[in-house]
Amino acid sequence: MIATQQSLSRSTVARYAVGSLGTGGFATLPGLVLVYYLTESLGVAAFVAGAVVTVAKVWDVIIDPVIGARSDRMLAVRGSRRAMMLVGAVALPVFFLLTFAVPPGTPTWASALWVFLAFLITATAFSLFQVPYIALPAELAVGYDERTRLLTWRVVVLTFAILLFGAGGPALRQLGGGSGFVAYFVMALVAGLVIGAGMFVSAYVAPRQQPAAVLPPRESVLATLRTNYSAGIGALRDSQPFRALLLTFLLQGLATGMMLTGANYIATWVLHSEDAVTLLFLALIGPALVVTPVWGIVARRIGKERGFRIASVLFGIGALSMLLLLWLPGAWVYASVALAGAAYAGMQSLPMSMLPDVISHDARRNGPGKAGTFGGMWTAGETTGMALGAAAFTTVIGIAGYVSGAADPSAATAGITQPTSAVAGIVLAFSIIPAAIVAASLVPLVRYRLRKGDVDDVV
Repeated sequence: MIATQQSLSRSTVARYAVGSLGTGGFATLPGLVLVYYLTESLGVAAFVAGAVVTVAKVWDVIIDPVIGARSDRMLAVRGSRRAMMLVGAVALPVFFLLTFAVPPGTPTWASALWVFLAFLITATAFSLFQVPYIALPAELAVGYDERTRLLTWRVVVLTFAILLFGAGGPALRQLGGGSGFVAYFVMALVAGLVIGAGMFVSAYVAPRQQPAAVLPPRESVLATLRTNYSAGIGALRDSQPFRALLLTFLLQGLATGMMLTGANYIATWVLHSEDAVTLLFLALIGPALVVTPVWGIVARRIGKERGFRIASVLFGIGALSMLLLLWLPGAWVYASVALAGAAYAGMQSLPMSMLPDVISHDARRNGPGKAGTFGGMWTAGETTGMALGAAAFTTVIGIAGYVSGAADPSAATAGITQPTSAVAGIVLAFSIIPAAIVAASLVPLVRYRLRKGDVDDVV
């Protein structure tokens, strides 16, 4: 389905954007507290805790293309993707709460298994919403500029959600006592309801149309899996713009994943301040909130692809400048992080508004009905990049001699020290390595050749 609405209403833009309250919250809060909950509240070994979270991310990568293809079939059969999104919106708060509701006194192995299963189902519920949600812009908005407008406001809400849950999640935990069953139960209950509410409201923006005259044939489970993965590979094979854009976004997810993972280490072992984590977070997200609409203006003036390149270069400069922390740690770093945050807003909003352009371009060349497949591949690529970013950071500091188990900020005041090489590794993994990865991402971006005229010709 390709959009026929020439001008987006404010209601459509707002209802689509509010979905990012859910996607941003789920992307942020588990990453902040889940491993800590496993190790500190449930007594699970750090290696096992890391495996629980990593396997859930790998599961996302496996199922996202399948969900995308099933979303396309649902659109053909029922005329809308809404039902799948609603299932995800209703199920996620329930299993998110269960993830953080392990009864006191449960054996360690059973606690780890409980969290693993609950979080796996939570991640699946999230994908049921997220994958069709990403496919919707091609069905909601016609034209290059209208999609930029739609996705710009989505990223504004996404950035706000990251700030809200990044600061609000730990605050909710403190309201419940700071640790233990009640603290995490209160946090998960409130946060889960807010995440689910944003997703539920946004699901109703999914348009309805007449079901397809000729429905796709029903298949066995194995045949369905084979067909769905073949569809994802086919999307990569048939759409050169999609290959270029997805590889760029995956590499940039790797770079930003490294920096987000490293923020706490920089605060503890380089800036020697427990408050620095919050300040780094505010310095990154605050400018992004303000600057996101500006990137929409830039896209309309010079094109999304050129704006995306500019944002990427600015982010690389901000990251590279933090190499100076090796010799001159200090509060100046917040200015560099603010530059990276302003650029990060463009690195999110512009490629997200380019994706529906790619989908409509492919529909003209190869036929409609694959938006969910593109969305599934996109979500899998994004998840892969962020997961690899965390793995890459820990690999670098491990090689540099980091003393494991000393990442808690309180460790810096408990007599634990890091070797000089480990501190250098933290800085390198936070600065020059992400900057080099972003520079490498410009290579596939140069090969992205869709322009405004190409996209509006589809209309």
